[in-house]
Amino acid sequence: MTTLKKVRKAVIPAAGFGTRFLPATKAQPKEMLPIVDKPVIQYVVEQAVEAGIEQIIVVTGWHKRAIEDHFDRHFELEARLEKSGKSDELREIKKISDLADFVYVRQKEPLGNGHAVLMAKDVVGDEPFVVMWGDEFFYAQPSAITQLIEAYKQFQAPIIAGVRVGKKEVSRYGIADVTKVKDNFYKINKIVEKPELGQAPSDLATHGNYLLTPDIFEILQTMPPSRGGEIWLPEAIDRLIAKRDVYAVELKNSKYYDCGNKLEYLKAVVEFGLKHDDLSVEFAEYLKNIVK
Repeated sequence: MTTLKKVRKAVIPAAGFGTRFLPATKAQPKEMLPIVDKPVIQYVVEQAVEAGIEQIIVVTGWHKRAIEDHFDRHFELEARLEKSGKSDELREIKKISDLADFVYVRQKEPLGNGHAVLMAKDVVGDEPFVVMWGDEFFYAQPSAITQLIEAYKQFQAPIIAGVRVGKKEVSRYGIADVTKVKDNFYKINKIVEKPELGQAPSDLATHGNYLLTPDIFEILQTMPPSRGGEIWLPEAIDRLIAKRDVYAVELKNSKYYDCGNKLEYLKAVVEFGLKHDDLSVEFAEYLKNIVK
């Protein structure tokens, strides 16, 4: 029996322009927008590392140097913090660069999220890997990536995170036509991308976090561009489904934060502000006064 390879690598496509947040993203990546005191992409990376991921492959563009700088050491800042006796802050920023082994790959043209994943092919090699987006994440216990990895160990096949959505939300996501296997596990028959209301095959959205096997790269390499002249990961997964079983795990105890959307981003800032040790009490009181 073939030994199942450990899931050690995560690919985070982060090369987009973030046009929905202009002008804020004119000079800074949308992935670096702060949720209270940490950028969105740091939450993404921390959740990957919590699940045992050792190497983070960030697919960037020429305008995303701030991401690389954030996860690097900042010796001048560290020296100033140490001199000022700010040991807590010093420990916090040192921890960022030590989270994982970071590798950066450039996507030279905006040819779609499937093309962005393909850019990581040589670094991923022949290992299973996780795909996460740099501007969205799940808040779950256990973490979404942990749940995907545990499912992968059971089914030894690609796994996609699944969440139930309301009828009015189905047109925002890829909705899966599924067959229940057991508990919160489903075999995916196909994925319908952003179906019209009434045309969705279920209410199970499959998006956000993916655990893929390296055979997806062969599909991505041979796929012609589709809508917008781009290569899309969900379409590649549909082709993969025709060749092998692909599963969805309906996440337990999870909440999805789409920080690439202005309203959802603001909700995330508020909710994490209310969870923040230093701010929660005063911030909650402030919000109560606003409601009054």
